[in-house]
Amino acid sequence: MKDVKDKIKNFIIENFLFGETEGLKDDTSFLEEGIIDSTGILELVNFIEEEFEIAVDDEELIPENLDSINNVTVYVEKKL
Repeated sequence: MKDVKDKIKNFIIENFLFGETEGLKDDTSFLEEGIIDSTGILELVNFIEEEFEIAVDDEELIPENLDSINNVTVYVEKKL
């Protein structure tokens, strides 16, 4: 689990926060905090599919799966 969470967290920090970690917690909402927009969600999905070799179905593109580091980690681990 830690490895999955670390990969996701590092991706978010590098691609959306430009190395800044201030204010980012594992349960911080990407959408509410303006960290990721709709285009960013597509980038995140692409990363998940490539990094973890899983397919993200259209009906799975919901905040419960993709709106925080914790949510993405749980979602990816279920898919694995």
